[in-house]
Amino acid sequence: MAKPVIVANLLLLADEWQSGKSQAELIPELIDLGFDTIEIRREYFRDFNKEIPEVAQLAKEHNLTLYYSVPDEVFVDGQVNPKLQSYLDEGKQLGIKKIKWNTGDFAHFDGDLAAALNPLIAQGIEVNIENDQTQTSGTLAPVEKFLAAIKAAHVDLGYVYDLGNWPFVGEDPVAAAKALTQYVRYIHVKDDITTGEKPVTVPLDEGDLPWREILDILPQDVPVAIEYPTTDHAVITTGKDKVAAYYDAK
Repeated sequence: MAKPVIVANLLLLADEWQSGKSQAELIPELIDLGFDTIEIRREYFRDFNKEIPEVAQLAKEHNLTLYYSVPDEVFVDGQVNPKLQSYLDEGKQLGIKKIKWNTGDFAHFDGDLAAALNPLIAQGIEVNIENDQTQTSGTLAPVEKFLAAIKAAHVDLGYVYDLGNWPFVGEDPVAAAKALTQYVRYIHVKDDITTGEKPVTVPLDEGDLPWREILDILPQDVPVAIEYPTTDHAVITTGKDKVAAYYDAK
């Protein structure tokens, strides 16, 4: 079996970003840790005009594959978000392969899904939505309803299964994996632990999520990103090795 690509999400270096480093400064650290596919985060850009060309140049020099995480919604007030095209334009400047949004207010959309979304889909960038940490876009029922509607409309939009977000909205990640596996084109793997009122995202095997059991349910041939904050490069390497070992054992 071909092994899936293991991706580094820039959340891994959140502390360094918060200390003032740009994504262009952080990406070489991930390259040194053995990653050639990196998911950048739109909310981590402080100066788009300066940093987008820097990241694009890095990707070109090091033959990187880039994905783009954009924390905005496909639907706002029941209408397609007018900002989506600008995000795709940013993605084209960066040279990304995938972009990720959240569903948003699909419940009040009453238009033609194919007519509304196909112009966005047909621009050479794979478009996906993710379950986030909101009741609107992160609980199973609305996510499943949207993906079923997309499939029925023959719109080529996929799904990023984020393992660690389900506990934040009170949902069972195992049940969600079983319900949504047919739509999955990309996976975010992490762990959560709940010791207070809300879960906390932690490195793999430091929480209580059965991430290996969940990966057993999900497609075995899609990219898998490790996505959790850490201050230790060794923890990143260990996480990468754990995911690789899981697939090596299949």
